[in-house]
Amino acid sequence: MIYITQLIYIHPGQQEVFDRFEAVAIPLIATYNGRLLFRVRPGAEDYIENSMEQPYEIHLVSFESEQDFTRFMHDETRKNFLHLKEQSIKAAILIKGTTL
Repeated sequence: MIYITQLIYIHPGQQEVFDRFEAVAIPLIATYNGRLLFRVRPGAEDYIENSMEQPYEIHLVSFESEQDFTRFMHDETRKNFLHLKEQSIKAAILIKGTTL
């Protein structure tokens, strides 16, 4: 089992475009033995301490294997909507992990 945490930073005014991409991408996760564990839009009041820019959203996703994650990333349907991701996302930080 692998875990993917993603910190997502979007361009101002691109929330709707980002949501359109997510409406396509998120349902595909299950196709590749994955689960969306949580999707959070934290407000400024939710941070106890931070030393970096606060992301627009934080996602935690699990996949049964690295291969499943790779297959999800190369999904043809997802690829057809990447222009929405590129238009709306300023930056993303992807963190891979496993259960200790």
